[in-house]
Amino acid sequence: MSCANLSCLMLIAGSALAVLYGLRYATAEPSWAKTWVKTGSVVALALAAPGLGAPGLVTFGLWAGALGDFLLSRPSEKAFLAGMGAFAAGHIAYVVAFFVPGGIPAAILPALPLLALGLSTEWWLAPHTGALRWPVRGYVVVIIAMAIAALTRGVSVPMMTAGAALFVLSDLMLAMDLFVLKPAPRWVGRALWAAYWGGQALILMGSVGL
Repeated sequence: MSCANLSCLMLIAGSALAVLYGLRYATAEPSWAKTWVKTGSVVALALAAPGLGAPGLVTFGLWAGALGDFLLSRPSEKAFLAGMGAFAAGHIAYVVAFFVPGGIPAAILPALPLLALGLSTEWWLAPHTGALRWPVRGYVVVIIAMAIAALTRGVSVPMMTAGAALFVLSDLMLAMDLFVLKPAPRWVGRALWAAYWGGQALILMGSVGL
């Protein structure tokens, strides 16, 4: 991996914004400051990606995540649905970027817990989602597919696999926060953010050969 000056600056800026968000805004009420800090931390990763040599699909996934962050930070159901759509598009891009057909046999056993997790959402999550049940079901499918696609690379790209796992963990906590635990403990917001932003950063670093 080479690090052009602008890309390195973007990584530093993104890390700083991520820390600021975790400390100041992760448990705060919606505000435009919260939106811009959250979105900016992932926009910085997306801006760094081309200079680091990241695949185009990974760069697209980061931009889709940034858009999803912007939309999910706004307090309306329409913005929530649009944000889910943006993240789903990013996950589909990651599926295509990660998937290695030759790695399917090695991925079968590790994928079983992920499939079980996806199926279990019909019992602990779907009954709480109301009119959003089918969009949430669709999102569960794409996030599990993204993680399984990462598994097809085996241990050859550990950061990418770890990033995908953290992304699944963050979405699991988000589902608990939004639909199941009302109100969720304050620590959930910070833990969710650390898993999500850390997952995106590890996906980027894994995609450029770290």
